[in-house]
Amino acid sequence: MTILVTGATGNVGRNVVDLLVRAGADVRATSRNPDALDLPPEVDVRRADLNEPETFEQALRGVEKLFLYTQPSGIEGVLEAAKAAGVGHVVLLSSLAAAGRDPDHWIARWHLAEEAAIERSGLAWTFVRPGAFAANSLQWAGFVKKGEPVPILYAHSYLSSIHERDIAEVSTCALLQDGHAGAKYGITGGESITQAEQLALIGRAIGRELDFVDLTGDAARADFQARIGGRFEELVAEGTVGRGDASSIIETRIRYYEEALDGPEEIDPTVEKVLGKPPRTFAEWAEDHKADFTD
Repeated sequence: MTILVTGATGNVGRNVVDLLVRAGADVRATSRNPDALDLPPEVDVRRADLNEPETFEQALRGVEKLFLYTQPSGIEGVLEAAKAAGVGHVVLLSSLAAAGRDPDHWIARWHLAEEAAIERSGLAWTFVRPGAFAANSLQWAGFVKKGEPVPILYAHSYLSSIHERDIAEVSTCALLQDGHAGAKYGITGGESITQAEQLALIGRAIGRELDFVDLTGDAARADFQARIGGRFEELVAEGTVGRGDASSIIETRIRYYEEALDGPEEIDPTVEKVLGKPPRTFAEWAEDHKADFTD
């Protein structure tokens, strides 16, 4: 059985590749620039671009299952190519935002559009919907390396961040095992702790105490606006958001953090149900990523 992995250089996709190779699967991966990929030698690497769906026709030939990380603007063509190639099952890396209370949030709109396209396609599917990635904390690495206080938006807000390896393991189970078709797996980490506590666990992993600056209100808005500037322009160019959505994106994020100040988030049991073991803790993630904060 040949499995095609898109997004093979991402935090989740690379782990999916490694897990499939370890399981003995026939793995194919795609990239806009395949020469730049550093993947195990067993992996068949092909050039394909999600913005150019026609490039997937050759890459999908002989593929039975597809791990998909995409964007709404390119998904219809990729799905057409997948159906023509005889792909039987698509596992989509979606987002917990797709099941959230704010369907107008741009992340929710993005992933709901992908999910709807897959449901219309007639292909068997599984949607893996992770919440906050523990890897989002890598944005603090530059400050940690310089020994500077880390600016954190609402440092005392609670997150149930999930290790990218757990996301990949759930996705791999859906690719390799029967019984996952039609499932929408909302997954979180196994604990809900504040961002300040997350930073403290990173400090413990690297052996030093780390300081932070708690940004709230207008200070948080200004910092977040500065962070998303370049990414927002990319999203506008892709057609994912409109030019007037910037304020909505900022206010939705601020509201999310403010609501998360009230106490620990609800923990979803799906990871343990699918994998038969509890999710990794944030402390484990910090140990796994020590080099990112020290090198």
